[in-house]
Amino acid sequence: MKDLFSSFDLQGLSLPNRMVLSPMTRTRATEDDVPTDLMGDYYVQRASAGLLITECTQVSDQAHGIIRAPGIHRQDQIDGWRKITERVHAAGGRIYCQIWHCGRVAHPDMRGGAEPVGPSPLAATGDFYLPRGRVDFPVPRQLDASEIPAIIACFSTATRNAREAGFDGVELHGANGYLQDQFLRDGSNKRNDDYGGSVENRARLILETTQAMIEAWSADRVGVRLSPSSALYGMEDSNPLATFGYVVRALDTMRIGYVHLCEPNAKMLDSGRTPIVNVAETFRPLTSAPLMINTGFDKLKGNAVIADGHADLVSFGVPFIANPDLPERFRRDAPLNKPDPSTFYGEGPRGYTDYPALSQ
Repeated sequence: MKDLFSSFDLQGLSLPNRMVLSPMTRTRATEDDVPTDLMGDYYVQRASAGLLITECTQVSDQAHGIIRAPGIHRQDQIDGWRKITERVHAAGGRIYCQIWHCGRVAHPDMRGGAEPVGPSPLAATGDFYLPRGRVDFPVPRQLDASEIPAIIACFSTATRNAREAGFDGVELHGANGYLQDQFLRDGSNKRNDDYGGSVENRARLILETTQAMIEAWSADRVGVRLSPSSALYGMEDSNPLATFGYVVRALDTMRIGYVHLCEPNAKMLDSGRTPIVNVAETFRPLTSAPLMINTGFDKLKGNAVIADGHADLVSFGVPFIANPDLPERFRRDAPLNKPDPSTFYGEGPRGYTDYPALSQ
C-alpha cells in the first residue's frame, strides 16, 4: 500500500519517501542575497525528506522582493548554492531550487528606489516588512509587452544556473500572488493585449516561462507550483476552476516533472470564501504528471491523500521547520517539537537550525 514512507520515482529521480520539504521563505541569506553556510546547515538537517525544495530564489534584481532572500542570477549566488547542494547530496538528499519573480509584491525602499512591476497598475493588499516598519504596497508599474521576453529569459538563465549549482531540478513559483500568478488571475490582470483578457492570454506568461525553463534543462526536471484557492495579497479570480484547469491541462501537454498544488489554508476555509475546497481531488484527473500537494497536512492526512490516489507526494512546511527529522518522527509516531512563529523570519540560527532531532 502506498503511503508517505513508500519510495517514489520522480521522473527518474529516486525518492526514498514521499515527504517533501515545502519551499518556505526564511530570510537567512546575506544582505546582498547570497546563500550562506547556515542555510546549508538547515537543508542538510532536513535531508531525510524525499525531496527538498528551497525557499523562493530570485531570478534577477528586478525580481527581488524579500529582505535577505537568496538569488541565483550572480556567480557568487551560484557558488553559494553549490556549497549547499554538495552538502545535501553528501548527506543523501535531493534538492530542487524554486525560482521566482515577486512582481508587484515588493517596495522601492528595498530595491534602490526601483518601483515594483506587475501586469496592471493595481497594488497588492496587505503590507510589506521593512526595517523601518510595515508599509503599504505601492501601485506597481504596468509591464510593457516588450519587456516580458527579457523576464522569461531570466527564468531560463536561472534554470541553467541552478543546474550549474548542482540542483536536481527547478520549480517555478507560480503561486501565492507573485508575478506569474498575477498575470494568470483576472483580479490582478486587467490588460487588453496578448497577455490579458482571455484565460489563454492570461496563462501565456506562466506557460512561456515553463517552456523556457524546459528548454534550459529538460521537462522532467521542471516543476510548477500553483495555488488555486489562495487569496494572499488580494489575489482572486472570477472562475478559478476554469483558469487553473486550463493551466494544469496545458502543463500536462508539456510533460513537466510535477505539478505542486496548494490546498486552501484554515483561514480561507473559515472565511467561507474558498473557491475550490478539495484542490488535489479536483485537479488530479486533469494531469498525468506527478502531483505534489501542500497545506494543512499531518501524517494521517498525508497517508490518506496518497492512498486515495489524489496525490503522489506531500510537501510539509511548518512541521519541517520545527522537526528536521520529520520522516523519522512520523515513522515512530514520536512527539513533534512546537514551532515558534516569531522566528520563522529573521537572522541567525535561533528558530532555524536549533530545533532538536530525536537523537538529541
